Amino acid sequence: MKTRPCGGFSFWSLASTTIVSHDRSMDTSKALFPTLLGNAAWCALPGVVQRMHGDAPRVVARGEADVEGDNNVVVRMLRRVLGLPSPGMQQALEVCIEREGSRETWTRRFARGHMRSVLDRDTESAHLLERLGPVTLRFQLHHDANGIDWDLKRVSVCGLPMPRAWFGQVLSRSSARDGRYAFAIDTRLPLAGRLVAYRGWLEIVSND
Repeated sequence: MKTRPCGGFSFWSLASTTIVSHDRSMDTSKALFPTLLGNAAWCALPGVVQRMHGDAPRVVARGEADVEGDNNVVVRMLRRVLGLPSPGMQQALEVCIEREGSRETWTRRFARGHMRSVLDRDTESAHLLERLGPVTLRFQLHHDANGIDWDLKRVSVCGLPMPRAWFGQVLSRSSARDGRYAFAIDTRLPLAGRLVAYRGWLEIVSND
């Protein structure tokens, strides 16, 4: 899949993004992100974001991440159950993405933790599903010329829907910075505090 280069990286209000609608006329690829975003939005993204989220069967990228999180008993236990990384600055990070159709398995190897999740699309909507242990997160994607924002809409645990309010603030953005793939994720739970926040950069070393 061919890409177009762009740039820029920042968190910004979801109110100013464009809500993605499913482009049913796009049938050239079964890849997850191109299908969910639609052709016009996909082609406007930075090249490095397209390479990371495109249709290559396997992508390997390496870089660095700053990981933060509160240290109380509740969040430590949740990080362990979900396989989230432990806090630590400037951690070496390797990400491997393996694709089969619309299904993507993301394996993230931090210096202080190993995290795996499975991404797929909801067959009944234009939402992205991410399964992390017993938890399934349902996102609506928003886009601009610099990247993608993931807006958490619903959460289920072991298949049972949970009240969205229980999961507090979840910010997630994929974009480009200085020619590299950039990411920023921040999850804060009501009462418990910051579960995990990690941000940094990746350079693609294999895309085949």
